[in-house]
Amino acid sequence: MAIIHRTTLTPTKLELLTAWLPGRPWYRGGAGEPRLARAGGFRLDDPEGEVGIEFMVATDTAGPEPVHYLVPLTYRGAPLDGAEHALIGTTEHGVLGTRWVYDGCHDPVLVTELLALFGGRAQAQAQSLTDTPDHEIVRSYTGSAPLPPAPTGEAPSAEDDKDATGIAVAPGLTLRLNRLLRPAPDAAAGRPEDALGHVSGHWDQQDGTRARAVFAVLHD
Repeated sequence: MAIIHRTTLTPTKLELLTAWLPGRPWYRGGAGEPRLARAGGFRLDDPEGEVGIEFMVATDTAGPEPVHYLVPLTYRGAPLDGAEHALIGTTEHGVLGTRWVYDGCHDPVLVTELLALFGGRAQAQAQSLTDTPDHEIVRSYTGSAPLPPAPTGEAPSAEDDKDATGIAVAPGLTLRLNRLLRPAPDAAAGRPEDALGHVSGHWDQQDGTRARAVFAVLHD
């Protein structure tokens, strides 16, 4: 069970993301810095209790229209071998000390627990509350074979395109995380017809309404 500490981060998560996001191929901002606000998301627990796992929705209001990004993050107490390219930055946590913050698509712990969520073996947790399930996170898996764990101890093979990040999780099986989120009318809208499963989540919009979209899908 992840414990949510009420303490300081220096720099903050949003400050780290402000510097990192413009270098992503799916970034839709202009020449200036993004203007980010945390709009929603959820967490997963690492069974070993070592790695923090968060799926953050960050809204950029710097442009003419708000843009909503899905940013999976992992927080570690030491560097992850082989994942230097995925390091977003380091931050000083008021309780835990130095934390290495990674793009979680390249972290085997996040990928393993996300697959467990797809398969119904893990429970989504509230983003900012300790030991509080988030029952608004919807998951499905219709494949006939059990989902495999991600390779342990090594960074997964992940590749960005202009809208998403694809992760090869097994021969013939790809996990795709939608980086650009567009509000959909229900939990399954936006799921491709040939998908083996999906995870959808929620965030708060500037007008106070709640939005939903498909966060991740599985393909064979």
